[in-house]
Amino acid sequence: MSQTRLRSSLLMAPALVWLTALMVVPCALVLALAFFRRGIYGGIEYTFTLENFGLVFDPLYAGIFLKSARIAGTATLIAVVIGYAAAYAISAAPCRLQPVLLFFAVLPFWSNYLIRTYAWIVLLNREGLITQLLRWFGYTGEPPSMLYTEGAVIAGLVYNYLPFVILACYAPLSRLNPELAEASRDLGASAITTFRRVILPLTVPGIAAGAVFVFVLSIGNFVTPALLGGGRFQMIGNLVYDQFLTANDWPFGAALAMMLIAIMLLVLMAQALAADRASGRAIEASGGADG
Repeated sequence: MSQTRLRSSLLMAPALVWLTALMVVPCALVLALAFFRRGIYGGIEYTFTLENFGLVFDPLYAGIFLKSARIAGTATLIAVVIGYAAAYAISAAPCRLQPVLLFFAVLPFWSNYLIRTYAWIVLLNREGLITQLLRWFGYTGEPPSMLYTEGAVIAGLVYNYLPFVILACYAPLSRLNPELAEASRDLGASAITTFRRVILPLTVPGIAAGAVFVFVLSIGNFVTPALLGGGRFQMIGNLVYDQFLTANDWPFGAALAMMLIAIMLLVLMAQALAADRASGRAIEASGGADG
């Protein structure tokens, strides 16, 4: 037993060292930085204070947090609905076609994030492809204002993170025991009832994982709001970026970053609890089906 534990520890050591050096230590340094003051001319004044964390809850910055959460939540909801439908369709396709469909689902990841975001600028600007398409269909009015809006930011977030949801939802759907749905239909349940009471509860872990991916990545995103929002829709990621590289207020930027990390940890904890409960229901359902 001791040799097994030693072997396991040795195998985990590189990953633990990597995570400690590149995640734990930087986060600890950022946390420590949040307890100091900004110097008169920028930089850091090593005087202990809690003012930075108090400033985070100022109505101005709290409003940016709430707005970021609303935009990220909206993008998450849209991505989960579209991604789950796509994953369900892929899992229901013939086995020989599923790898091809998954390939097309993750194909956007083969290009750079910035390139994918700039593509939306080409689509949404007043002389872009969508406007040209409308004119081809006979539209002669003022071109709609689609770029530099909140909708453009949400569309960009959904597009860039949708493959995460598809993959996360496809995994439990592909492993789902088809006998459960057959038993439900044999007992007189309709297709909608079978989906709502059998299939959907058993795939909650995948939905939760996909939703966490989109929400966590969206709420801290600063590239998409800057490019597709044109600076009109500042999210918390943009605020942290500005504090470090524009205002030169590293302590306050560190406090904002730590608050963002705390929100992400709460979301991850909620996802873990949802996954545990769903796993318990899956075990009960499997036991009932075997019986």
